[in-house]
Amino acid sequence: MADKETQQEQGPPVDVKGLRKSFGEQKVLNGIDLSVRAGETLAVLGRSGTGKSVLLKLLVRLQQPDAGEIRICGRPMGDLKPRELNEVRKKVGFLFQQAALYDSLTVGQNVDFPLARHTRLSDEEREKKVRELLSDVGLQEDLDKMPSEISGGMQKRVGLARALALDPDVLLLDEPTAGLDPLTAAEIGKLIRELQQKRKITSVVVTHDVRGARAFADRLILLEQGNILEEGSFAELSESRQPFVAQFMEAG
Repeated sequence: MADKETQQEQGPPVDVKGLRKSFGEQKVLNGIDLSVRAGETLAVLGRSGTGKSVLLKLLVRLQQPDAGEIRICGRPMGDLKPRELNEVRKKVGFLFQQAALYDSLTVGQNVDFPLARHTRLSDEEREKKVRELLSDVGLQEDLDKMPSEISGGMQKRVGLARALALDPDVLLLDEPTAGLDPLTAAEIGKLIRELQQKRKITSVVVTHDVRGARAFADRLILLEQGNILEEGSFAELSESRQPFVAQFMEAG
């Protein structure tokens, strides 16, 4: 009960107000506002170059915004000192677009990396945790394989297991189905949904995969020219009368 009350006092796990980011003359984000409720999966849609991946990097301060406020788990990211920032980042799991696995480490060692670095678990406890995480993504038999020995879809699964290693409150996923065949993409989308339901994690998923977003997202926003053009459920965006929204949803 106390945890829920604390969460309510903190507000939404992800809360953004007036976020702006430009690179030279190019305005990438033009003062956007968004919040993600506890346990909700938000899909951020848009064409390439519309600032979707930049948004994720701004959320965890891998890049600095030009203006606006970002709060993660109630903490204002712009005000945090390095040690405080690292503590907040431990509450956030990040799946990079290319999985970003360490080539010289096995699948199991990749998943173990954040556990070894950020926890005081024993070797036996970490090994058990790694096996549980890989089991959750269907790769319990691939513990000792190298990233080069598994497919792109499997690498995404390993990246997802690693992102979940520290039991984050917030999960950020950058194009989780990019570069995958339709069947594998559908499997990844189903897995994201199953993990969200099991762990009740708040998730922000950047994607141009409209079909995938339909499978795993509770709510969608469509970015265009640095602004949120439309927001709502899949059905609401599909029924939009805005020409660009309708065209984007039909094309997906």
